[in-house]
Amino acid sequence: MKIDKLYEREIEDILSYEDFIEKIGSKADETFLRELHKKYEYRSQEEALRTLQIELIKLQEHLEKKNEKMIILVEGRDASGKGGAIRRITRYMNEKHYRVVALGKPSSTQMTQWYFQRYVEQFPKAGEIVIFDRSWYNRAMVEPVFGFCTENQYETFMKTVTRFEDDLSEHGIHFLKIYFSVTKDEQARRFEEREENPLKQWKLSEIDLQMQERWLEFTEKKYRMLKETNTEKSPWIIIRSDDKFVARYNAIKTILNSVDYEGRDERINFQVDPEIVISAEKELEIMDDNAKKINIKL
Repeated sequence: MKIDKLYEREIEDILSYEDFIEKIGSKADETFLRELHKKYEYRSQEEALRTLQIELIKLQEHLEKKNEKMIILVEGRDASGKGGAIRRITRYMNEKHYRVVALGKPSSTQMTQWYFQRYVEQFPKAGEIVIFDRSWYNRAMVEPVFGFCTENQYETFMKTVTRFEDDLSEHGIHFLKIYFSVTKDEQARRFEEREENPLKQWKLSEIDLQMQERWLEFTEKKYRMLKETNTEKSPWIIIRSDDKFVARYNAIKTILNSVDYEGRDERINFQVDPEIVISAEKELEIMDDNAKKINIKL
């Protein structure tokens, strides 16, 4: 059922979804009401995000004014919502002062270089934010699971990465590590959606198809990564991402809370949801509990 001009005018004048439904309830069928609810909910979510996106622009202006640099790592399993979150984070940002970096397979030359070198080449200049859509932590999870690195390369990375990151903090870079944590069932649902939706089929790769089969292997690598690379200077921030909007909303708050920028709107509640944003220590506890339930040791 299409929304006619009368409905469109009433949507524009709406004060609350409940009031609107009461006004048109006698005119519309259930299918229309379900679709309308989705549209209303989406609009409400986008408006809520927009309030925080304004604050991100203030954060950018602060970094530019102070000549400060910021690096944000966005990690997580495939279909955990990383890409959608990054798009919402950067949607209204000043393009001159941020970059999203998603490096592909290293070249033959890069394979012979210091592992971190190609990432360092992408680091921000003064007044800039660089967001890594996957980062050097490829070597902590994806590469060892799929055999893209040797065991020695993996162990070397695990021994040296915290020293590398501590150096970033010592040089005054605002450094944030965010991990989007999706459940196995939700990942499977999203993969199924990608298979069925022609607009999303490009997102599905051969590696994606193995993610569910190798869930436990990734879990073991994730556990060790969080346990050994979560430090006081460079802690992991875990965002539970089964609900995409809630994850994005709390991710933006997390970024805003990491810098004491000028012009912060004190009317906004910047507190994150403690059920959605948790520490690495808490995530490790949850993983331990889940492992006990299925009688495995991480």
